Amino acid sequence: MPKKLTKTEIFSTCMFACVFELIVNIYLDLKLDWYGYFQKGVQWGSLIVIFGIYPAANAIFLNYYQYMKNFAQKFWYIIGCSVFAVVYEWLAEVSRYFYYNQWKIWYSAILYPFLFLILLAVLKSVRKLIHSQYERISQ
Repeated sequence: MPKKLTKTEIFSTCMFACVFELIVNIYLDLKLDWYGYFQKGVQWGSLIVIFGIYPAANAIFLNYYQYMKNFAQKFWYIIGCSVFAVVYEWLAEVSRYFYYNQWKIWYSAILYPFLFLILLAVLKSVRKLIHSQYERISQ
C-alpha cells in the first residue's frame, strides 16, 4: 500500500483514535452500560480492539482517503467505510465479541460517517501543527 501519511501523522491520528475510543467507552460502556466487549466490565481482550483494530482501521481509512480526487469519491468512500464498519460491528455482535444493551446498530450507522469526519479533522490539525513547527524551525 503506497503511503500518503507520514509516521508522525499515523502515530498522532492513531493515538487520537485510541484515546477517543477509550473516552467514549468509559461513558457508553462502563458508566451507561449501553454496549461492551465480551461481558460487562473491563476486559483484557478489549485491548486488542483498542490498540489493534482501531489504529489499523484509522491508518487504512486516512491513507486511502488521500487518493480520493473529488467530493463524490470522498463522500462514497466515507459511506463505504461506514457500511463496512457497521457490518464488522454486526459480525462482532453475532460472534459475541461485542454485545448491546440499550445501544442499537443503527445508532452506529448514523455515527460512523461523523467519526470518520472527526478523524479527517484531526489529520488536518496534525498537518497544520507539523507545518507550523517546520516554519518556526526554518526561521
